[in-house]
Amino acid sequence: AVPPAQGLYDPATESDACGVAFLADLQGRASHRTVERALVALHNLDHRGAAGAERESGDGTGITVQIPDEFLRAVVDFDLPPRGSYAVGLTFVPTDDDREAQVREVVERAADEEGLTVLGWREVPTDPSSLGSTALATMPTFRQLFVASRGSRVLGMALERHAFCLRKRAELETDVYFPSLSSRTLVYKGMLTPAQLDEVYPDLRDERMVSALAVVHSRFSTN
Repeated sequence: AVPPAQGLYDPATESDACGVAFLADLQGRASHRTVERALVALHNLDHRGAAGAERESGDGTGITVQIPDEFLRAVVDFDLPPRGSYAVGLTFVPTDDDREAQVREVVERAADEEGLTVLGWREVPTDPSSLGSTALATMPTFRQLFVASRGSRVLGMALERHAFCLRKRAELETDVYFPSLSSRTLVYKGMLTPAQLDEVYPDLRDERMVSALAVVHSRFSTN
């Protein structure tokens, strides 16, 4: 049930793979509609995702959007520098308070050594009510980390490189995982089914969550 060979397409190259979709506004206009349509596309990729015997625990799904600057300014309780001069990323940290405190200490020390200032941490709102026991058993605490360059004004790819170094150092030195840490894009992901992504992360349903592009992914397990 595949099309015949045509143009650059050859049905002989078909194989099982993850579900991926990409949307973009051709005029570069950021809107919540782009995020909404990306989530619809993700829901339509449900057949390309995977789950075990427990259907409420997915094998992984997520979305990448542009930094929603106005939204972030409205939901954090600390000041942010101008758009493009700070990086933000979703982090998975231990659920134990003491271990989370240790993670934060290591991350903040590494940031300082990489020439970055930690602007603050945001507790990411979540609603795990739709999750199965498998996903709940491994669910971390979700935080967003905000950093900016210290001293001289570092922007663009220079800031991206500093953030990348911090991200990799932190993951090697402590119990933290960064789906992203960037001045350009932001990721929301988890051990979820496509339908659960915006249920677990209410941020994605907020009208202020705008982007001119979005990439969604539903993991196809090969085990």
